[in-house]
Amino acid sequence: MILVGTGGYSYDDWRGVFYPPDLPKNRMLEFYSREFDFVELNTTYYRQPSPHMLRNMTRMTPPRFSFAVKAYRGITHEREKPRQDLRTLLQALDPLRQEGRLGCVLLQFPTSFRCNGENTMLVRQLGQDLNGTPAVVEFRHQEWLREDVFELLRETGLGFTCVDEPAFRTLVPPAVRATADVAYVRFHGRNYQKWWHHEEPSERYDYLYTREELAEWVPRIRLLDRQAGKVFVSMNNHRRGQAVINGRMIRELLELTWPTPLVTARTVLEAHTTPLAGRVEK
Repeated sequence: MILVGTGGYSYDDWRGVFYPPDLPKNRMLEFYSREFDFVELNTTYYRQPSPHMLRNMTRMTPPRFSFAVKAYRGITHEREKPRQDLRTLLQALDPLRQEGRLGCVLLQFPTSFRCNGENTMLVRQLGQDLNGTPAVVEFRHQEWLREDVFELLRETGLGFTCVDEPAFRTLVPPAVRATADVAYVRFHGRNYQKWWHHEEPSERYDYLYTREELAEWVPRIRLLDRQAGKVFVSMNNHRRGQAVINGRMIRELLELTWPTPLVTARTVLEAHTTPLAGRVEK
């Protein structure tokens, strides 16, 4: 099963592009869930979620809709007490589990998280602590692309996150592996100019994929679909609603059933009044 969603949903710059201009912020998730299969929650990276918050989110969305929860930064980036922070996160996820709405936990490590003995042990410990909770790992440094790492992920039941991002030497290339029942693909965009040098973090993800660029991923995603029970495809190029355009585009390329859009792709495209970002070769 292939599920398509976006990295986050609560963006003011999606108003008039995807959301009606006057839509209250507390109705955005309800509106979003009418069209997409899941959402990748990014707010949970900045602060631990509460069970109350997640329970309310299930009530705002249809039963078919699921959530990928990005792990709190204390687990993946600060790492002062990662195992304790993971236990806190898992307790908060109970409402999603009870409703069958937990897609997976996304453990995204920074580029500075290098492949060494200490960090490898942490990945193993976190995989064990997850105790069967579906989870995927995103590495940002290419050092992790090793067969023994893939074997570690398989042993601990962790999925490998496949990524599309600028082809810098240290970053992870578009490798495709299924190491668990859940597979994950994140499209970050190919904005070479803004990846390392930007005033706002969201500028990094200011990129609109062409149909040809996304078509490169169709056989890869179908391969993952044959090897894993679920494949989550997350469009993280969220700036100015570009994730909406590309989410619809990849689903069309994969010939997946798609609800009738409440806002057409043409409307989204016409809302873009500036040139496409990052359309250069490295």
